[in-house]
Amino acid sequence: MAKTIAVWGAPGVGKTTLATKLAEVIHDRRHSTAVVLYADMDIPALPSLFPNYAKKELFSVGVPLSKADMTKEDVMKQIVTVRGKDKLGFLGFTDGENRYSYPRFDEDKVGELISILLRNAKYVILDCTSSLDNPISAYGVAHADAVIRLFSPTLKSICWQSSQLPLYADPAYRLERQKNGLNTMEELFMPVEEAKAHIPDVKFCIPYSRTVRQQMLDGLLWNDTKDPRFEKEIQRAAGTVI
Repeated sequence: MAKTIAVWGAPGVGKTTLATKLAEVIHDRRHSTAVVLYADMDIPALPSLFPNYAKKELFSVGVPLSKADMTKEDVMKQIVTVRGKDKLGFLGFTDGENRYSYPRFDEDKVGELISILLRNAKYVILDCTSSLDNPISAYGVAHADAVIRLFSPTLKSICWQSSQLPLYADPAYRLERQKNGLNTMEELFMPVEEAKAHIPDVKFCIPYSRTVRQQMLDGLLWNDTKDPRFEKEIQRAAGTVI
């Protein structure tokens, strides 16, 4: 049965990295088809994830979302792929685009897009923005089969929780069902245990990895890290939602 997974949380905690790595784990370790949908329209993810691709090789999810009658062909033509991983795809906005580049769309249109993706992939992972004003993010948090709420062990991340979560108290967002995780973003010591005291029921804690940092710089984030500590926790994260 096909499944949607949303990754949500505080700004700057590594949501895009986690969403991409979850897709890599699903593809490489579980031998399943996975598509990542990057929601951000203000800072499109594709140009930074694929710095070695020519502009004409990066497509936009804005194209199918702007169609009155969206078809499978409209969606599949916009998926970015990588060599050697034919069951792994990436979909998002691209260089120069922003929230005004296409006609406004709502959660119903996002649901139409997700339905098409689920008919062609076993897992669809939504990399959500911190604000649910974004219709892709709002759809993901409200309707995904599983939601990871990601934090980093920083005061800023903890403050986001106390400030923003009350805005989403509507039962539609199902905050009580979300899985909390920590991502250690810096190589220096970070107060992980202190952070856990403010975040209930942390399911996984991803350690800092120099390999992942280098993969981000090289535009190779979908590759295996060969980092045992990182791989152990990313597998744990996958296990909480698969």
